[in-house]
Amino acid sequence: MTSISIIGSGRMGAAIAEVATRACASVQIIKRSATSMSAARPGFEYGVMGDGLTGDLVVLAVPYSAYPGILEHYRDQLRDKVVIDISNPIDFTTYDQLRSPADSSTAAELAKLLPEGTAVVKAFNVNLGETLVTGTNGTTTTTVLFAGDYAHAKIAVAQLIEAAGMRAVDAGPLTRARELEAMGFLQIIMAALGRTRYESGFALLQ
Repeated sequence: MTSISIIGSGRMGAAIAEVATRACASVQIIKRSATSMSAARPGFEYGVMGDGLTGDLVVLAVPYSAYPGILEHYRDQLRDKVVIDISNPIDFTTYDQLRSPADSSTAAELAKLLPEGTAVVKAFNVNLGETLVTGTNGTTTTTVLFAGDYAHAKIAVAQLIEAAGMRAVDAGPLTRARELEAMGFLQIIMAALGRTRYESGFALLQ
């Protein structure tokens, strides 16, 4: 059975926990501290930052700015995990640009900070939380785009997505994370402006 550790107890962390539940995966949620707000529910294992990671897949469901603090606790532990980066590094003070380097992505920058050979996959950043919770986007099945350089890691992520009843589409190597972040940026901005709904988003039709 797949096991997944989700670092972060916010809206996206909760949405991915729902995905994992539909996929019959065991779920561990790591909170910032024992007093961090989160909706506790039965069947989940809860821990605080610094506790050991029990999942084979580890989702970083926190802003990219929080990554250095996470790596202080978990850098070596992540060596043998599949690390899923869901971040969209938007400058929320202006809503005008991505904060990642122009020729890179948060996923690529994260891979540089982890032990060599650590499998990083960019996934879920193009999906708004509600479409993950319901598994649908409007009248279509939710599609999750992902990118990475390690075949075994991409297979594990695709299996999780498909076991949750959604469509998994491989966007290519980790270099494609830059384009996925641009898509996530556009989608969030359009929802913030009221041009689309947070309950929907981009859909990839077959």
